[in-house]
Amino acid sequence: MHESKKNPAFIDGSRLITEALVRAGADTFVGYPITPANLLYLYATKRFPTMLAAPDEITTLQWMSGFAVAGHIPVTATSYPGYALMVESIGMAAMMELPMVIVLVQRLGPATGTATCGAQGDLNVVYGTMSGGYPIPTFSISNYHDCWEISAKAVHTAIQLRTPVVLLTSKEMVMTLQSFDWSNLPEIQPKKVKQFTAGGTYLPYKADESLVPDFLPVSQNKHQVRITASTHDTKGILQNVLPEAIENTKRLEHKMRKHLDEYTFYEFDQQDGSDSLIISYDISSQASREAVAQLRAQGKKVSLLVAKTLLPIPQVYVDIANRYNKVVVVEENLTGQLRHLLFGAAGRKGVSGVNGIAKMISPTEIVEEVMRYE
Repeated sequence: MHESKKNPAFIDGSRLITEALVRAGADTFVGYPITPANLLYLYATKRFPTMLAAPDEITTLQWMSGFAVAGHIPVTATSYPGYALMVESIGMAAMMELPMVIVLVQRLGPATGTATCGAQGDLNVVYGTMSGGYPIPTFSISNYHDCWEISAKAVHTAIQLRTPVVLLTSKEMVMTLQSFDWSNLPEIQPKKVKQFTAGGTYLPYKADESLVPDFLPVSQNKHQVRITASTHDTKGILQNVLPEAIENTKRLEHKMRKHLDEYTFYEFDQQDGSDSLIISYDISSQASREAVAQLRAQGKKVSLLVAKTLLPIPQVYVDIANRYNKVVVVEENLTGQLRHLLFGAAGRKGVSGVNGIAKMISPTEIVEEVMRYE
């Protein structure tokens, strides 16, 4: 790159995320301020075409749903205490098939925990958001380029699949100022919800082979639109457990799986001849990249998988992990949440974790775990 074309800035991840969300097609921010998502709230007041300050997190999701049924793409940002209050309304929005993005900035828990201490403890919370185990597409940011590109993918996925999407990040990623050259960031094209244009009666939950129904906002006057959160048929009429309604409910799961390859994003730094694999996500990916560099400098062959799509768990992650005898999963929580989602409660021979709370994991800890028993 020529020096004259560089555009360095002293910037935090929140600003990049906010700008990317807007450029990707999100037009409304509804929020209730909470640490450490404060900067996203602040920048939203300056960048989103519409910004509303809600009195609490429950109201936030209800207002977002109202904007979504009117044809807008709403966003909010919160942390675990706020997300806990949003859970019922997120399920409602998923059942109604309303596109929106929830940026979940992780902090130390349980409960209110420590607002100013980062963590990676909320993956299981998001995994269990929906009754019945229905997945919510969940992405994670591993560096400042992801703040731009993965944030845009979150909006595009919400629009394409007509679903809430969670963008999982952490305090250090969104609040730490870094010198960053943004000259190589790609252009982001906005996406719009596919709308019903055919003749005849509009069935709000009738889907074609994509399994995603065409949308019409309630603000138009040509067709009746029913938006329903309870078990419903293709007309949007409550039908309890009648076959058509149950098939429609199954479709919510099937549409996520059908399109999973389209929204699976990851970084795989494969070294030929390596027998060890490091898996990480979010802020711990930065320490993992440094650990890989140190190990290779010492002559140790090792590969790295950085997961950027976390939920539903892509099969390719398991397929990659199965190529290696030794797998180390790095995440800033005590219980190894991603490790358990990938390998189950029983685990797998050769799989271990580098875990911790109340501090960021260091490259040295990762190096020591990879080299253990060597």
